[in-house]
Amino acid sequence: MRTVKPINKTNIITNEELAVHGGKPAAPKMILFGEPKIGEEEIEEVVATLRSGWIGTGPKTKEFENRFADYVGVRHAVAVSSCTGALHLSLFVSGIGPGDEVITTPLTFTATVNAIMHVGATPVFVDVDPETFNLDPERVEAKITPRTKAILPVHFGGLSNDMNALTTIARKHKLIVIEDAAHAVGGVYDGKKIGSSGNLTCFSFYANKNLTTAEGGMITLNDAGLKKKLEMLRLHGMEVDAWKRYKVTRLIHSRVIYPGFKYNLTDFQSSLGLHQLKKLEAFLTIRERYAAMYDEAFRELFGLRFQFRPTDLRNNRHALHLYVILLDLENLSVSRDEFVYALRMENIGAAIHYTALHMEPYYQKTFNLGAGNLPVAEWISERTLTLPLSPALSEDDIHNVIRGFKKVYTCFRR
Repeated sequence: MRTVKPINKTNIITNEELAVHGGKPAAPKMILFGEPKIGEEEIEEVVATLRSGWIGTGPKTKEFENRFADYVGVRHAVAVSSCTGALHLSLFVSGIGPGDEVITTPLTFTATVNAIMHVGATPVFVDVDPETFNLDPERVEAKITPRTKAILPVHFGGLSNDMNALTTIARKHKLIVIEDAAHAVGGVYDGKKIGSSGNLTCFSFYANKNLTTAEGGMITLNDAGLKKKLEMLRLHGMEVDAWKRYKVTRLIHSRVIYPGFKYNLTDFQSSLGLHQLKKLEAFLTIRERYAAMYDEAFRELFGLRFQFRPTDLRNNRHALHLYVILLDLENLSVSRDEFVYALRMENIGAAIHYTALHMEPYYQKTFNLGAGNLPVAEWISERTLTLPLSPALSEDDIHNVIRGFKKVYTCFRR
């Protein structure tokens, strides 16, 4: 467990006392990271589902799948219990297993790499681009071996990878591409929604995501055969699910076709998703407005760096799940963790996305990795912090985040 040392009062160059030193916090109450925005429409739909007598996987989930596929612009969508489950199933149906290698990024949540390991394959970490924080295509090609079976890019923070370059590499080497779009619902790449590529693309609807079902995920694809297989695998490998069996009077046996898993999404959760999806474009507009407020406020602060963000929103749109700042540690008198701790004491729910996975104890030990292996990812990992960004926040909340960040930054700037 990582610990944060108490912050020393030395090198303070402002008269405004930090909350960590006994001063008044910048915000009157904690501004949560990723607070979901749930309206009366979602609540009423959930209540209606509860009253219907059917809360498992059924008609609401099917409706959610259809509407999500239409929104993304793809033929099929398969709802599952999490993005982790989506990744695992996508790797599994792609025939990836022991002896295979899957190229991916170290700048992601551990679920991405765990899914690779759960099918028995070996994750191969490739360093990232310093501007986008996504996979560097040139480095990807250099890591391909005869054992490489797939590329698994993660659209970090909501910004698409250079999928044209990665797809070209994949075709050249006859590799599968599986996209981790956990951050990227609503994002656009090259004029099309992320998830419409035809690749197996995996989305997350976790509580803090742009669209939430509390827990949940989705796989988008164009292949009808794979879609049918995914539907069976998500529910124990059975040929017919419970809703199809019980909505009719005749007896239907459900044969077990595969040794499947338990990854189905329920109608209870899909009731949330139906209305979250209707509101998604409005939510994205709010995220963009709040991000612009941050941009304007932090432009004057020397040394900060930000993830690249496209300006042509019609053709390339950042989904803005995360608003990420890289600190100039050489010109601060505290570490990044101490800086984040000071922000939290100001009632600003800052977070860290992410510690580069090859620096985590398990992966260090298992794959003999450590400092110096992936220098760009390590550099970002040491400096990154994420500020609250959600349509559930008010403009006053954003102003308080700005005030608190400037207060902490000014105090600890050398």
